[in-house]
Amino acid sequence: MTIYLDVLIILNVYVNYFLLRISAMLTHSPLKTWRCITASFYGSLFSLLILAPSLPAAVTFAVKLAAAVTIIMVAYGVRSPVRTVKNTVAFLCANFVLAGAVYAVYSWFKPSSLHFANSYFYIDFSLLLLLITTAALYGAVCLLRRFTDRERPLASRVLIRAGKRTIRLDGLADTGNALVDCFTGRPVMICAREDIGEVSARMRLIPCATVSDSGLMPVFRPDEVVVVNSATGEHKPVDVMIGLGETGGKAIYNPKIMKY
Repeated sequence: MTIYLDVLIILNVYVNYFLLRISAMLTHSPLKTWRCITASFYGSLFSLLILAPSLPAAVTFAVKLAAAVTIIMVAYGVRSPVRTVKNTVAFLCANFVLAGAVYAVYSWFKPSSLHFANSYFYIDFSLLLLLITTAALYGAVCLLRRFTDRERPLASRVLIRAGKRTIRLDGLADTGNALVDCFTGRPVMICAREDIGEVSARMRLIPCATVSDSGLMPVFRPDEVVVVNSATGEHKPVDVMIGLGETGGKAIYNPKIMKY
């Protein structure tokens, strides 16, 4: 069969992007969009192995593992070996599930063109079917995380980096803060405006409702947010938006963001 390199690369970029987003969701790891796109393009280059002569299984496994580890390094950087391992395992699991889902869908629809070599496969794929498959997998992971996340009370400090400033606040884990940015799906950590200062150039508004009132809350995406466990000293980067509200000088967040 004929393999079109542009189709092969584009499909792999798209799939890698979703797999990285899913792995970030599974491990609650912050993942910047530009890093995710860069890692997706980098990972797509490994799909060219489908054009190489057949490799021994051990070599194929080693290449696949090396690809996964380096893709994660490009996506997240190299900060903690433990976190790199966790994100790599989550990425490999997402790959396995998606590959099974794609194969199942295509076994139902009886594809006329399927080529498999060196653990990579090429399908003359319907874009609509790819969108449906990846969206279904992403939705399933969202539901799984919603039902498996549990509360974890925590005494903490929160470090927020925005531009050249680093803001340090006492953290307050509160399950009552279920606010999520409707545009990105990221949870919102609420802080007092006087603690954060002026970041108007990066602000936008999202709907916000409380028991007694509703309205719009200004939010922005900081460069980095780290929650420090006061008991153990563990530093946990979290992928959140910062919202401005009345907090009594604390950074209020849902404890679910701390789950790995």
